[in-house]
Amino acid sequence: VQLQASGGGLVRPGGSLRLTCAGNGSAFGTYTVAWFRQVPGKEREFVSAVSWSGGMSKYADSVKGRFAISRDNGENTVWLQMNSLKPDDTAIYYCTAGSNTGPYYTATAYDYWGPGTQVTVSS
Repeated sequence: VQLQASGGGLVRPGGSLRLTCAGNGSAFGTYTVAWFRQVPGKEREFVSAVSWSGGMSKYADSVKGRFAISRDNGENTVWLQMNSLKPDDTAIYYCTAGSNTGPYYTATAYDYWGPGTQVTVSS
C-alpha cells in the first residue's frame, strides 16, 4: 500500500485545515489508518486513528473535540479535519496504515507510511 498525505499549510491560530490521506490498492479498505505528527527533536506522536470500517475512531487527548477523522473506502481516502488549531499543533503530519498489530497509538502497530505534510499554526 502506498500512502500520500496532503492538505497541510500555514494557518492562523483558531483556523482550520483538512488533511487527506490517499491510498492505493484494494487492501487499503481493510486497514486501520492513523495520523501521527512529529516536530524536530521529538518522537512521533499519535494523533488519531480510524478502524477499517470507520466504525471506531480514537484521538489523542490533546486534539479531542477539535479534530475529526473519517474515511471513504470507496475512494481509498481518509481525512483529518482539524479545527481550532493551536501553535502546539505545528508539526509534520504523517498518515499510516496497517493491520493494527499492536496498540493503535503506537507507531510500531502500522506497516505502511507515506511522506508527511507540514502543518504550521502561527500568527
